[in-house]
Amino acid sequence: MVQPQEPHFFQPLLPGFQTHLTIPIVFFSKHIQGKTNGNTWTLTSDAMDQTWQVIQEERRLTRGWKEFAEAHDLRIGDIVIFKLKGSMVFHVTPFGPSCCDIQYTYPNSMEEAHDHQNNRTGARFSYSWDYCFKAEVADSNVREDKLDLPVGATGCNALNKECKKAKLVNIEGKAWNVSMRFNESGGFYYIKGWIKFCAENKCHIGDSFVFNVVGDGNTLPLMCVCAPSKECLKSAGDIASSSRVN
Repeated sequence: MVQPQEPHFFQPLLPGFQTHLTIPIVFFSKHIQGKTNGNTWTLTSDAMDQTWQVIQEERRLTRGWKEFAEAHDLRIGDIVIFKLKGSMVFHVTPFGPSCCDIQYTYPNSMEEAHDHQNNRTGARFSYSWDYCFKAEVADSNVREDKLDLPVGATGCNALNKECKKAKLVNIEGKAWNVSMRFNESGGFYYIKGWIKFCAENKCHIGDSFVFNVVGDGNTLPLMCVCAPSKECLKSAGDIASSSRVN
């Protein structure tokens, strides 16, 4: 007999994740809203025997989340999967940017225990997450299923010419695979698969997004939709082109 799949969701960790984590609206509506009596989540993980109590405020995990993130040395670019194990009890599995689960070492002394930066094994990558660009849904890029990134993206450390794939991530944390290429004659990156992202996010011509590019130049880059904020809009100086003459 096929066992029913445990309800779960995943979220990529973006800049600012240390203060709160947003629960995807589909998961929230189906498994949380109107189906629970309290607002306290109990989080467990394979890394430690300890449990964490985290407060849910609307669709955000707030108080207690910072302590959980610090205890697991979570970093921008990681992905966390939450599995619902019982009433407001979730098992959390962190994955690194290579999509492999994170391995933890355990301290041999109290002095080591105070250095949480050393509890992850493997090399620490240098992530770029300070490049943003604005993309507008236009007739031309929807028709061609192609979005040309700004020329300024060539200076982003998260991207390199050898990378052939990327992920577009909406504000709810849902991801779409796209292909990515570099146009040598024009000196810019472009992505294919734009039409599916637009269609499944119910976009209209004229809608726009600000994307924050996250990656280390070696692993699959994420292009994550920023929450609408003055800071995000201010940093998005470059605008993706709807069409170019190649």
